[in-house]
Amino acid sequence: MPKFKTHRASAKRFKRTGSGALKRSHAYTSHRFHGKTKKQRRQLRKSGVVSHSDMKRIRQMLTYMK
Repeated sequence: MPKFKTHRASAKRFKRTGSGALKRSHAYTSHRFHGKTKKQRRQLRKSGVVSHSDMKRIRQMLTYMK
């Protein structure tokens, strides 16, 4: 049986937490901050967690990620 390859773009975007969840960064953080409130900008700095409905798909891409 052949080995699977890790999806390299996904490996750069997701990190596993201690409990096994996947951390991700928020979208809308690269430019045009003048249209966002201070609260929005502050909350976009924090990392988010991948939703349960996307976990299976992303876990397949990150085959060997611990």
